[in-house]
Amino acid sequence: MRTDILRKTVLTAAGVAATAGGIAGPAIAAHAAPADKAAQVSTDRKGHGERELDVRYEAQPNFYYCGPAATRNALSVQGKNINVDAMAKEMGTTENGTNSINDITPVLNKETGKTNAYHSVEIRTPKADDKQTDTLRADIVRTIDDGRAVVANIAGTTTDTDGNTHSFEGGHYISVVGYRDNGHTVTIADSADPNMASYRITVDNLADWIATRGYSTS
Repeated sequence: MRTDILRKTVLTAAGVAATAGGIAGPAIAAHAAPADKAAQVSTDRKGHGERELDVRYEAQPNFYYCGPAATRNALSVQGKNINVDAMAKEMGTTENGTNSINDITPVLNKETGKTNAYHSVEIRTPKADDKQTDTLRADIVRTIDDGRAVVANIAGTTTDTDGNTHSFEGGHYISVVGYRDNGHTVTIADSADPNMASYRITVDNLADWIATRGYSTS
């Protein structure tokens, strides 16, 4: 579903506090990922059902900047380096977080330089169904093949393909920067922890992680 205007919904704005970033503990200092982590999101293998974009990764500078940080990491694949403070101001980010994916999409369009480069898609149900998951997979493949990253608003707990658990019960924003197996597995750039800057999850798990919220895609 395209959403061309900013609006708050029960799906993506289950309360401003719910999208604060979902990480407990001290703020994380922004810095580049270690070389081995960066390498995981820097290969471009278009064709054979897989592609990964070159991400100039930075961690978020505090617990509530996941929205601006995910957007900055997403835009970095286009060779852009946008100040997260400037984006946070545009998104209306506060210590309660960034309210909705609908606050992210206009910034992606502005910085991409095309009014309709991105649109917002919502997964309204508590759990994604097959159609919603297939739509997400197609959106990710198309967006990444266009040389852009997807930004997703997620909440809850999921498990990556290595068996590691990622939990953001209060909500979080991530960038989707690659896919393999024709989009059935996707690569995440996560600003929350530079020691876990990149990981892969199935698109089924990602769709359920996004459920009740939304994502920005081309």
